[in-house]
Amino acid sequence: MLAENLISDVVPALRLTDTGQQALNWMDVFRVSHLPVVKEKEYLGLISDKFIYDLNLLDSPIEKQMMQLHTPHVHKNQHVFEVASVMYKLKLSVVPVVDDEHTYLGVITLYELARKFAQLFSLQEPGGVIILEVSMHNYSLSQIGQIAEGNDMRILSLFVNKIQDSDNLNVTLKLDKLDLSPIIQTFMRYDYNISAVYTDDSMLGDLYQDRMDQFLRYMDI
Repeated sequence: MLAENLISDVVPALRLTDTGQQALNWMDVFRVSHLPVVKEKEYLGLISDKFIYDLNLLDSPIEKQMMQLHTPHVHKNQHVFEVASVMYKLKLSVVPVVDDEHTYLGVITLYELARKFAQLFSLQEPGGVIILEVSMHNYSLSQIGQIAEGNDMRILSLFVNKIQDSDNLNVTLKLDKLDLSPIIQTFMRYDYNISAVYTDDSMLGDLYQDRMDQFLRYMDI
């Protein structure tokens, strides 16, 4: 999934003649804390609500402080993971997208990014979830895949995160079946530590909401 496929069709760009208050009004409407400043199709910079308040630009046109604006952006052919990395590192609620000629194409919002990750992780697909806790030294993706296939199951998504202050990993598996009892028994035979199992729709809903909340906190917006 590339950046050009995530561009919002509703979030507007600001003009040089717009005031800080106009920018804040748009930010409030679209629930973002950043907006791009554009002259025709030229991307000039990204303005934040903090920037407006710090420089007291409520009644002043944005162009008065253009020299102080930064120009973070991604290119249209960058992968969604690169987009997420830029937004995380710079703590952005939107990131502008430009083409190879540096022409402004639009912005990607944090909401759209989170929605795309939900699709990438197959959260909307039916199936159960198992969370394993494994040592970093014993983690084997090939073995986990073989165990799933040996139980006539398919891994729809898998993601790994290191447990804080530990040498262990949490491995979260989304599988294509709700009855996970056969694969649970196999994991136990292989001495895997099963941290959690989710097979009920309401439990899965709570899990997905928790993962989405964690993602938004991770982005720290």
